[in-house]
Amino acid sequence: MNSKFKALFESFTLPCGVELKNRIVMAPMTNFSSNEDGTVSDSEVKYYARRSGGVGMVVTACTYVTANGKGFNGEFGADSDELIPSLRQLAIGIKEQGAKAVLQIFHGGRQVPPQLVPNGDVVSASAIPSEGAGKPVPRELPEEEIEAIIKAFGETTRRAIEAGFDGVEIHGANGYLIQQFFSPHANRREDRWGGSIEKRLTFPLAIVDEVKRVVAENTNEPFIVGYRFSPEEPETPGITMADTLVLIDALADKNLDYLHVSLNDFWSKPKRGVDDSRARIEIIQERVGSKVPVIGVGSLYSADDVLRAKDTGIPLIAMGRELIIDPDWVQKVAEGKEDEIVTKIDKGKQEELMVPDPLWQAIIHTPGWFPGIE
Repeated sequence: MNSKFKALFESFTLPCGVELKNRIVMAPMTNFSSNEDGTVSDSEVKYYARRSGGVGMVVTACTYVTANGKGFNGEFGADSDELIPSLRQLAIGIKEQGAKAVLQIFHGGRQVPPQLVPNGDVVSASAIPSEGAGKPVPRELPEEEIEAIIKAFGETTRRAIEAGFDGVEIHGANGYLIQQFFSPHANRREDRWGGSIEKRLTFPLAIVDEVKRVVAENTNEPFIVGYRFSPEEPETPGITMADTLVLIDALADKNLDYLHVSLNDFWSKPKRGVDDSRARIEIIQERVGSKVPVIGVGSLYSADDVLRAKDTGIPLIAMGRELIIDPDWVQKVAEGKEDEIVTKIDKGKQEELMVPDPLWQAIIHTPGWFPGIE
């Protein structure tokens, strides 16, 4: 190994006590490849296993906690105990390769396609559709359903424990239900679940508390609980960087194992809310990094890219598209072969890369998503 990359291979112990063998995490990415009944497909397990040999931790694609939270075709479920054996296959596939396995848990809220949920019943914090033509107007959730969804996040966490996962990641990013409750665009309520920024925090924090409670009740082993968030929204009104600082201050007091920033570009800068020209990730790290580990992510393709990102003080770096393009990224750096890392998708190597067909079709038919697809 080139000695300058040694820092990427130092072990890291999360607050709960789980030790990661290195600083590289596989980021959660939807792959559209599960079975019709919500079980994990064999091709999905192989896809994860192929990428689990080098990284310290794998965060799976999101799984829905209730039937009306399903956000994608080919998304695997975790909303009933019948799905625990399916979840277990995924956990085993990842852990047998030496990585920690973390299940990302989610509810799509107003973003779900109506045809994927029972009776086409799309729900959210308020009856405000997402921006864009043809978006469904969601039904505003009443109090008892809000409480039931919070409980469902806890139940899915219990299933993750029973299935042998090492942790869960609460998906509070990318405009889904948890973010919708925090967003002044999606949440126009005037009860305890909305209004002021403090009240818009009620739902996200209640989910964190419920997940932590379930972990304490169901295992004596160290179990990872992380939280993913998007630092800003494009909508007006929408979440600003200033709002996000309030959110992460609150999350930093919850004894979480990490905060995972959802960014397409690691070095992206705030658009509004703060007078600061640094990258968002640097602002976040300075604000809460001494209280909770931060995971950074976003278009870091080469070993030098990742090292430069880690030099900001961020302890953990997540990689998504990069590990689809080259599943042996980590091993190549470890063996001093970083010059052999592939940084563009090779359209002739689907089988070798073990990418399930629905994900492969999405990649090659979405220009600009992956380097090499114009």
